[in-house]
Amino acid sequence: MFKVAIVGAGSAVFSLRIISDFTKITEFKDVEIYLMDIDETRLNSTFILANKLNEEMGSKLKFKTTTNLEEAIDGAMFVINTAMAGGHDYLEKVRKIGEKWGYYRGIDTQEFNMVSDYYTISNFNQLDLFLKVARLVEEKGEKGAWLLQAANPVFEGTTLILRNVSINMVGFCHGHYGIHYLAETIGLEMNKVDWQVAGVNHGIWLNRFLYNGKNAYEILDEWIKNNVYEPRHPFDDQLSKVAIDMYKFYGQMPIGDTVRNSSWKYHYNLETKKKWYGKFGGADSEIGWKWYQDNLKAITETINKLAYFVSQNSNIKLLDYNLYKDYLNIEIFKEEIERIIDTEKLSGEQHVPFIDSIVNNKRQRFVVNILNNGVIEGIDNDVAVEIPAWVDSSGIHSEEITPKLSERVIKYYLRPRIMRMELASEAFLSGDIKLLKEILFRDPRTKSEEQVEGVLNEIMNLPENEKMRKHYIL
Repeated sequence: MFKVAIVGAGSAVFSLRIISDFTKITEFKDVEIYLMDIDETRLNSTFILANKLNEEMGSKLKFKTTTNLEEAIDGAMFVINTAMAGGHDYLEKVRKIGEKWGYYRGIDTQEFNMVSDYYTISNFNQLDLFLKVARLVEEKGEKGAWLLQAANPVFEGTTLILRNVSINMVGFCHGHYGIHYLAETIGLEMNKVDWQVAGVNHGIWLNRFLYNGKNAYEILDEWIKNNVYEPRHPFDDQLSKVAIDMYKFYGQMPIGDTVRNSSWKYHYNLETKKKWYGKFGGADSEIGWKWYQDNLKAITETINKLAYFVSQNSNIKLLDYNLYKDYLNIEIFKEEIERIIDTEKLSGEQHVPFIDSIVNNKRQRFVVNILNNGVIEGIDNDVAVEIPAWVDSSGIHSEEITPKLSERVIKYYLRPRIMRMELASEAFLSGDIKLLKEILFRDPRTKSEEQVEGVLNEIMNLPENEKMRKHYIL
């Protein structure tokens, strides 16, 4: 019996993945799970469906809801933070202000940091929330409690927390699953692939790629010669022209969201994005991100309707595929439902298996975000890196990175990306607005000092940014 807190549990899709994983691991029948969110409607939907799933799976999980962060974390052994301060509405508001001042796709769309919910310059509130959650884990969590960071920006967040708060903490992302997609697309059986990735979150590279003990990059090269990949949807970019072009330049394949976090060369405008990412312009174009938001909205609305339907009809079976037949033609919805209601398969999120390894001493391999501490040569020890590691009850044990990342990856991708993280982190901690300005002065979209002053002033004068404004101005 131990307590888990899910912060931002109103994000029903992610929360239900986590909850479904708890129901599928037999040792976790008596876990107490606190669902915390400030949106009571969405929180209640998650609670209804969680209890129904728990009942049908025959688990004995105990669920409680709260809008109070301290109550959720008090006595918790594991805290999973998936909360996004202000939600996507805030991000879109800031993006529009950025575009008004001449920053296509917003001021946070920076070279090597193009992902549309990975805000580091303008989202003071998110970094502030990260530290608040971490300090509550330190003060109120169970002795030896773990913080599992799921919300973006994972790179900045993990580095910030582990430098400033003395807790057990790990960041997670599922971008490394791009390896599975890559391998299967070029005709490899995944159980015969020996792989390793390394880098920083949303900046990981396939340093080891063997198939039956032989160099699988040769198979990839042959596939590239004979194929031109067409994306099925905006996020389908693992074998796009941009991924292949990055591979040819850096000498190793970018994996997962790394393909989105690429240089200005691929992102000047929508026409450029379409050239490299295909007809949608990639996940972070105005087309691709709208597709994502529309699908996310549709899934959220459907889940809220489903929760209400379940609350009114106790005989409904969540594990019955017929319940979803009207929605299974939508690929993204079908994938989400299958992750949740497949009784034999975990969702693919790493959080619950990680907890399983820590609590039940099951030695398993994960891709984790932790401080470097010498694992990747050429990167400072106190920078959070994303690397493979083995986990058991004694903690996280990093793999040796072999072969090493290419010299170009280290010098021309990771170090510039790390510098941007350092500028944003120091700005947040010090309140020195000159650092935020410096980030923008280095941006090729900036044409004048007035442009920098104007865009930062308008963003900071948003009602929800009062604390940010006082932090930097007063």
